[in-house]
Amino acid sequence: MSINPIQYNQDTIFTLNKDIKSERKNETSFGDYLKNSIDEVNRLQVESQNYKNLLAIGEVDNLHDVMIAAEKANIALQLTMSIRNKVVDAYREIMRMQI
Repeated sequence: MSINPIQYNQDTIFTLNKDIKSERKNETSFGDYLKNSIDEVNRLQVESQNYKNLLAIGEVDNLHDVMIAAEKANIALQLTMSIRNKVVDAYREIMRMQI
């Protein structure tokens, strides 16, 4: 009895690799998501600082806008720090696990 080896067509392998690569291009990686989130927090901080500068020189008519921008920046920073602390705690817990 003869056993024939499985033979792959090179075109099929190329097509599979191409499909996998095209799917990865459409996905947003965790690193990209994290970078975008941190950029957004930074944007809110800069916007808040700009409002404070405008308030200091008397260019702002509505104090509410300054307070809203400051609170948005503060809440975004607090959330970011909370997430960072949870990630660090999870990392430390994983490092304490014995294999």
